[in-house]
Amino acid sequence: MELTAVIEGLRALPGRRRVAVYSDSAYVVNCFRDRWWVRWRENGWRNAQKKPVENRDLWEALLALAERHDVQWHKVAGHAGDPLNERADRLANAAIERMRVGSR
Repeated sequence: MELTAVIEGLRALPGRRRVAVYSDSAYVVNCFRDRWWVRWRENGWRNAQKKPVENRDLWEALLALAERHDVQWHKVAGHAGDPLNERADRLANAAIERMRVGSR
């Protein structure tokens, strides 16, 4: 979900933009801060354990969008009182509930 959220957010931006991405996902933020994606590409999309990188299709889509924009990555603590992070959590949970009700 974390990957899809950032992908859709960046996809919604027209042209090339300077954008700040705030996420409580260390996996997403650290990938860009520590440039894990560079090694993944160099190693044929294998991680440090020589296993295929999970969700490669999503990572490739995210990388393409991140390269199109000027993205600054920020890690926020989840469920720690950050107002926008708490709002995002409420919105995500409400969407999940709507999907459950709609699938009945």
